[in-house]
Amino acid sequence: MKHDRILVWFRNDLRVHDHAVLSTAIEKGLEIFPVFCFDPRMFRESKLGLSKTGEFRAKFLLEAVDNLRENLRILGADLVVLQGLPEKEVVDLAISIQANAIFFSEEVTLEEKQVEEDLEQYAWKNGIATESFWQSTLYNVQDLPFPVTQTPEVFTHFRKDCEKLSQIRKTFPTPTNIPYPELEIQKGALPDLSTFGLREMPKDKRAVLEFKGGEDEAKKRLQAYFWDNDCLKVYKETRNGLLGADYSSKFSPWLALGCISPRYIFEEVLRYEREVKKNQSTYWLVFELIWRDYFRFICKKHGSKVFKLSGIKNHVDSWSQDEQIFASWTAGKTGIPFVDANMRELNQTGFMSNRGRQIVASFLVNDLGINWTWGAAYFERMLIDYDVCSNWGNWMYVAGVGNDPRENRYFNILRQATNYDPKGRYVRHWIPELEKIEGFDIHQPFELSTKALKQLGINPGHTYPHPVVKIPVV
Repeated sequence: MKHDRILVWFRNDLRVHDHAVLSTAIEKGLEIFPVFCFDPRMFRESKLGLSKTGEFRAKFLLEAVDNLRENLRILGADLVVLQGLPEKEVVDLAISIQANAIFFSEEVTLEEKQVEEDLEQYAWKNGIATESFWQSTLYNVQDLPFPVTQTPEVFTHFRKDCEKLSQIRKTFPTPTNIPYPELEIQKGALPDLSTFGLREMPKDKRAVLEFKGGEDEAKKRLQAYFWDNDCLKVYKETRNGLLGADYSSKFSPWLALGCISPRYIFEEVLRYEREVKKNQSTYWLVFELIWRDYFRFICKKHGSKVFKLSGIKNHVDSWSQDEQIFASWTAGKTGIPFVDANMRELNQTGFMSNRGRQIVASFLVNDLGINWTWGAAYFERMLIDYDVCSNWGNWMYVAGVGNDPRENRYFNILRQATNYDPKGRYVRHWIPELEKIEGFDIHQPFELSTKALKQLGINPGHTYPHPVVKIPVV
């Protein structure tokens, strides 16, 4: 059906390349009107008194929306920026510009689905058609070799079925021109951090990378990692690193907001395999994209269970609600250096390595016994690459209430340190008050005598905290 005017509502799909919504709208509509709406609920306080979106993620989002507006203007269009409840503001805009339809990307989790349903109901009451599109994953939901309700609970089964029985669709071409109506309407200024009660965080020179939001920056990062620095061929060997820009791809912040398409990345991997090298590392990057798909389909299958303490296993445990201990974990002051270093990196930069996330999550859940949803909520606020499905899916996994086929996935902190930071370089990087401790001893200052520590200028319990819990030795 051909529409006179289609309003394209951008959500977590802030790009113009490989864009199912935008491409189909151009095909079906005489005029296209792009819009983005800042939802105040993204910045409200959670039950822990934390805002759902913190400074790093909010800044990245603002940059991404700004870059989307620039790229739309290059294509002859523009972006209207709204603030308020999308289910009302977007439809009200559609009414005012006499749009015939609203096109948007489909989400899967509870709050986002409710917004979609409310928007559709309000639009239909006003005679405006709506159409949603699936475009957040590598494998399209329509191409899965099973109904979503029968998504395998074990990742390996999911991956093997998809690889064997499904095809990854080709990317949509980037539009060369967008037919945009000339209307006398305010485009809306981009808000700043203070609009949401947030402030600019100072840059930390120790950060692995300076993350900047937007499609252009996403493509620059891929160009640097794949082609300029030629890091893809060793990705599998380096992906568990902790220091530096190139131990992993770092695509996750841009993937989270849809600044880059997973299928675009996949096609670039195929090109790299043709032109440079095909090996386990090139496969492994696609493997990680399939993990991302898996958590999204698991969330679509299980709905609100993903956010419940009992998880999708309906397993009830006696979790601690000790706010003081939890605060020591969030602040990076548990007295366990490998945990504290990772949490301080998160707090100072909005990023943490995949290995670090597993370590600090296991420590909170298994060593401290703290309510795992608190950890998930803290990551939601702090992570620049927060993705609702990957975040909550991974936390359920570690907490033993998700899809992990193993009953107890415990990370021995000192063994992890032995494997991934044997000389203590990472801890020394983020905990300068311990930097004088040589070698691996920096991971276990609690094993050194008070006298030895004081000779190094370290006063246990003052310059660095005593451990909040005794951890198993290696």
